[in-house]
Parts: sequence; C-alpha cells; structure tokens
Amino acid sequence: MKELVVVSGKGGTGKTSIVASFAVLAEGAVLADCDVDASDLHLVLEPTILREVEFSGGSRARILSDVCVGCAKCRQLCRFDAVHCDGPGNDFVEKTYRVDPIACEGCGVCAHFCPAEAIEFAPVASGRWYVSETRCGPMVHAKLGIAQENSGKLVSVVRQEAKKTAGERGLDVVLVDGAPGIGCPVIASITASNLVLIVTEPTLSGLHDLERVAELTRHFGIETLVAINKADLNTDVCGEIKCRASERGLSVVGKVRYDRSVTEAQMSRQAVVEYTAGGAAADVRHLWSEVSKKLNRSSPFVVL
Repeated sequence: MKELVVVSGKGGTGKTSIVASFAVLAEGAVLADCDVDASDLHLVLEPTILREVEFSGGSRARILSDVCVGCAKCRQLCRFDAVHCDGPGNDFVEKTYRVDPIACEGCGVCAHFCPAEAIEFAPVASGRWYVSETRCGPMVHAKLGIAQENSGKLVSVVRQEAKKTAGERGLDVVLVDGAPGIGCPVIASITASNLVLIVTEPTLSGLHDLERVAELTRHFGIETLVAINKADLNTDVCGEIKCRASERGLSVVGKVRYDRSVTEAQMSRQAVVEYTAGGAAADVRHLWSEVSKKLNRSSPFVVL
C-alpha cells in the first residue's frame, strides 16, 4: 500500500483542485481530506456519507453552579483568564463562578484543586469525521468545530481510518489532501508517508512557502516532489522555483498552466480532467503520470 500526500505552503495554490483530478486519474484509491480546518474536497467529489463519528480533541472544565461555594480558588489558579464570577447564585453565594468555554485551555488544574469538587472536567466534542463514498472511491474526511484545537490529532484519525478503509477494500493507494502551511496539521499529514507533492505557484510568497515546506519534509526524510500551478503567469519566478528546488535536490515533475476551465469545472462540481481534455487538464494528466511513477517505486507502508 502506498500513500501520497499533496501539500502547499499556503492556501489557494490549487492543491485541492489537483487532488480532485488525481482522485479521478488514480482509478481506485482511498481519499483522505486532511485539511480539517477548511476542508473543501467534498465540494467537488460530492461524497455520500456512510458513517459519522464524533471527535473529541480534549477536555474542558465546567463549574456546577449548584455546588460552587464561591471560594475563588479556580479563578486564582487559572492562567488563561477563563474563570469569571458571573454565574447564577445558589444556597451558598449570590454569584457563582463560570468557565468561559472559548478561553478554557483544558488543563484541568481548576478541577483538580477545587475544594468543593464543583468542577466537572470531561471530554468535549470538537468536530466530526466521516467515511463516505464518492464517484472516485471511498473518502475519509472531517470537520473541526469553530475555535477548536487539536486539528493535528484529527488529521491523524483521518489518515488512520483511510488506511484501514484501504485494507478493507483491497486498495493499494491512499491519496491525501494535506493541510497548507507547516504547522501541526501538516506534520500530522505527512509523517511516515511514502511521497509528498508540494504544489506551489510562481510568486515570491509561493517560492518562500515552498522552501519552508521543503525544509519540513527534509527533516522527516520523506521523498518530495514539486508541481508549479499557474506556471505561465510569471515565467521568471517559475524559473527561480526550479533553480531553488534543484539546489535542494527536489524534482519539479510538472507545471500546470493557468486555465479558466479549472474554475468552470469547479462550478460544475467536477475535476478539470473530467470537464475537459486540453489545457490545464492535459498538464494535470502529465503530472499524475510522473507522480504515479515515483509513487510506484517507493516502498509500501505496512498497515498494523
């Protein structure tokens, strides 16, 4: 079994559009949308949800107003200014303490030291993950709740379930739409994968972000390829990207031209390779051909 992860240094480079086309061209892969903070692969592939599971990324404190004695111990100990004295009164005090769920970091200190045992510290739902079916095969995806954390943990769950689904279906490829940037969700997306494809664009910010992501994959020792999207918009920067990639030992395996048909395909809820045969679609087909050759030569991972 092989796992390809497609990432980018920032959002908006066309990463997901390319993944959607790869899903069509792979003809039998499990898809994993690991951009859990802003997933949008489902907008093109229109999955039918088969299974939905609640995700808990941590615990949160909640003060039981009928038990609180107003001693203020929780407020004294909280380092995140999450405890406020504006809760409803009870038989002991006129006002009780309350935990702001947004400000609470889930450390549990207040619950541990509360002398009245008036603080509940329990897991909270921070998102959901799904196993779905698309016209291109099974897909595992997720949605993190607003202002919720532990997106890296949720990404790991999505990848694990995708590999499990691949084993159950007898499929050899897991195709991952990774998170943009270089933070925890990206690290969780690429760790122990077979191959990473960085999608960049011919701008100075694209060049800078490419180098940051390349440094990350180098740190983890993962074979990395580069694709330049909208390459014809700035040929000078495109050439600079190729030079910088070469200096880092990275192969630029494809360039995709700017093409309005990509947007038109998205509006039709299609990948560009489904929508047309020429232009950017031809470029993406060539890109997939080169990437799949590299993927086939990589060592398979073992599903435990």
